[in-house]
Amino acid sequence: MDEPTLRWQLTVVLDGGRAHARARDVLKGFPARWRGVRPPGFQHSAWQLLEHLRIAQHDMLRFSIDSKHRSPKWPEGFWPKHASPPGAAAWQGSVRAFLADLRALLRVARDRRVDVTAPLAHTDGVSWLQELLLAADHNAWHLGQLMQLRRVLESGGGAKKAKNAKNAKP
Repeated sequence: MDEPTLRWQLTVVLDGGRAHARARDVLKGFPARWRGVRPPGFQHSAWQLLEHLRIAQHDMLRFSIDSKHRSPKWPEGFWPKHASPPGAAAWQGSVRAFLADLRALLRVARDRRVDVTAPLAHTDGVSWLQELLLAADHNAWHLGQLMQLRRVLESGGGAKKAKNAKNAKP
């Protein structure tokens, strides 16, 4: 495969479209009333999924560019403890940070000065190609979960069941 084709394909899987959801489309207009709801059958709320996406993607980016970067402790450092965001500003800030890091990864994928197949100098053989594909794969999985969560909540059954479960006495 030639280099321009590889770079184009990397941007497609990172940015979405075709078979992958686009992050900005999934996150755009996610209703505030559902951001902290965890319906039956769902392990995480939209807030928890968004924060996990943001933290994990930021970790992948920082690992790739900073030899002194230390990843958060797994798993607690990658997931927020609370199902609900502390406020609308926290949600919007997390969305902005996630999309900014995604744009940074896309710039790497497009930058012909970066040999995406070469091992990163400070790693034991990890390349930008591996990190870009890892970010794309990880994002696609959790963005799909966010889409599924929203569809369940929009159907009404999930939100009603979650509210009833929240108010149920043990």
